[in-house]
Amino acid sequence: MSSSNLHGLAAAGVSIWSDQISKAMLDSGELARRIVDAAVTGVTSNPSIFAGAIIGSSDYDKQLRDLKSAGLPTEEIVKSLMSSDIARACDELAGVFERTEGHDGFVSVEVSPTLAADTEATVAEARDWVKQIDRPNLLVKVPATLEGVPAIRRLTGEGISVNVTLIFSLERYREVIDAYLGGLEDLREAGGNLSGVASVASFFVSRFDSEVDRRLDEIDTPEAESLKGLTAVANARAAYGLFLEEFNSSRFGLLSGGRLQRPLWASTSTKNPAYSDLLYVEGLVSPSSVNTMPLATMDAYQDHGNPSPEPFTDLDIEQAKGDLARLLGVGIDYQDVVQVLEDEGVDKFTKSWLDLLEAVEKA
Repeated sequence: MSSSNLHGLAAAGVSIWSDQISKAMLDSGELARRIVDAAVTGVTSNPSIFAGAIIGSSDYDKQLRDLKSAGLPTEEIVKSLMSSDIARACDELAGVFERTEGHDGFVSVEVSPTLAADTEATVAEARDWVKQIDRPNLLVKVPATLEGVPAIRRLTGEGISVNVTLIFSLERYREVIDAYLGGLEDLREAGGNLSGVASVASFFVSRFDSEVDRRLDEIDTPEAESLKGLTAVANARAAYGLFLEEFNSSRFGLLSGGRLQRPLWASTSTKNPAYSDLLYVEGLVSPSSVNTMPLATMDAYQDHGNPSPEPFTDLDIEQAKGDLARLLGVGIDYQDVVQVLEDEGVDKFTKSWLDLLEAVEKA
C-alpha cells in the first residue's frame, strides 16, 4: 500500500476529498492516481469549480458542439456536461465506496445556487440530480440557508444523501444537524433503510478568517491583533464540539443503522500568504471528519505536511470557544459576520453559475 504524508493524515481519521473535478482530471487518470497515491476518498464540486473547468479550457468543446447541435436548452447542456464528469468520478470512487461499506467514496454535485431561497425548487432539483446521475455514492449539495434547512430534512427523509454546504454559523450548524436527524426519523417512520443514507456538513473555514481579519484590522488594537488567524480554526473546532455533542446524544442513539453526518472542512486553502499554507488542514485534524482540499493544498501537504498528525483535543475545543467569545470583547458581531459570509457565498456561487450559462450560450 502507498504511504505518504496524506496517508498519515487519513490514518488520523480524516477523509481526504479533492475539491476539484474536471474532464482533464478524469481523462488523464489523475483522479485515479490520487486515489492511490494521495489517499483521496471523495470529490466535491460547485458552480465555481465547473465554471473554471468548462470556461477555462477547450476540453469540453466537442461535447458542447454536440449538445448545442441537438438543440438542447443552455441549462440542460451545462447539467449534461456536469453530469458526465460527476458520474465518471462516482465510478472511479466506486471501489472506495464498496471497500468502506458506504462510509466513503462520495462525489458531490450542487443544486443551482439560484434556488438557495426556494425550498421546493431545491428539493425538486436534488431529486432530478439523483435520477440523472443514478449512482449510490452521489451526494447532492444543498446550501444551509434558512430555506435550505427544511429541504435537508425532506431529502434525508426520502433516503437521498446530502452534502450540506455553505455553513458558517454554529447556530445554523445545530439546525442542520437537527434537520438531518429529523430526516432520519422521518425515514425510519416510513420504513426506509437508514444505513443507505449518508451526509456531510460542509463548514467553510478560510473565508471566516478573511472576513474577521478585515474587521480586526479596522479595530487595530493589540487584543484585536492577537485574534488574527485564530478565529476560523476556532469556529470549526467549536463546530466539531457540537458534532460530538449531538451524535453522542440519545436521539441519535435511537436511530439504529443511521450514519454520522460527518463535519467537512471546506475552503481550506489559505487566503493570507502570511499564514501557513496548511493552517486549515493541520489545525483541523479530527476523527470522523472530511477535509476537502484544492489540488495545490493537497500537494503542499504531501510535500511538507505532518505525516503523523495528532487530532485536536477537548481542551482545544474549549480554547476555541474562548477565542470566539473574545471577538465580542473587541466589538465584532459574530452573527453579522456569519450572515455576511452566507450571503456572499450564495452570491459568489450564483455569479459563477450565471457566468457559466452565459459562456455556454455564447459558445
